[in-house]
Amino acid sequence: MPALRDIRRRINAVRSIQKITKAMKMVAAARLRRAQERIISARPYAKRIEEIIQRFVSVFETSQNPLLKKREVKNIGIVVVTADRGLCGSFNTNIIRAVLNLIEKRKKELPPDGKIKLICVGKKGYDYFSRHRKGIEIFAGYPGVFKRTIEISDVREIMSKVVGGFLSGEFDKVEIVYNEFKSIVQQRIVIEDFLPIVPKFEAVKPSKGVKVPLVEYIYEPAPIEILNSLLPKYLETHILRVLLESNAAEQAARMTAMDNATENANELLRDLQLLFNKTRQALITKEMLEIAGGAEALRKAGAS
Repeated sequence: MPALRDIRRRINAVRSIQKITKAMKMVAAARLRRAQERIISARPYAKRIEEIIQRFVSVFETSQNPLLKKREVKNIGIVVVTADRGLCGSFNTNIIRAVLNLIEKRKKELPPDGKIKLICVGKKGYDYFSRHRKGIEIFAGYPGVFKRTIEISDVREIMSKVVGGFLSGEFDKVEIVYNEFKSIVQQRIVIEDFLPIVPKFEAVKPSKGVKVPLVEYIYEPAPIEILNSLLPKYLETHILRVLLESNAAEQAARMTAMDNATENANELLRDLQLLFNKTRQALITKEMLEIAGGAEALRKAGAS
């Protein structure tokens, strides 16, 4: 039978942890509101600029801009977006597992001398792949991005590294893996192509071989000049949206995890309190029996 002092210590420890998880839940809820506002305001702009870029991409031949040109895929870059902190359920674990599965899949598609290089955004992913490389090169790491408000300078630094690696031939294709924010209780892992930019809209191809969009527009200045000026903004917006999605999803996952931890602490406290009461009752009963036994022994001794 456990001692009452030990049970009381466990109860106090669980109550202390419960206070921490409850506070973390409230902090995550406040951060989630801000993150949710940012991603909701960023989505329409990101969607619209992607539609504009896709409209231009459907017109031009890929040779007119190196970011549109498809190459033989020998090396692949994967941008892995995780959190900087834990205590957010399976948020980071699911991303890492998805990246490992993607790596195994891409290895089968690459030539024997092909390489997979990672760009790790977030401390958890960077730490994991630094310890468990398994023949995978970390091309760049950005731990600490989510420990503060996401700034456009961080976005530009990441974009510059990724685009520079693509243009220099470090990798022939770039993919991004991140958690998309759907709701407080739902986050969806997304794996999407980043570079090269490929057309998604349907286009008409006349007999002369020139691609024409379904609706033609007259542009001023020349369309290729507009495309070249919009591409950096589009890539920045894409990365910014991914970081905002991941940040909102992280806060939602942490809030849910801390809420579950608080509820589990409540259940554990109930069980410990019940055990404490049972143990205390057993000790009281034992003491009463000992007193009654002593009194009976004294009575018999006096009678003799």
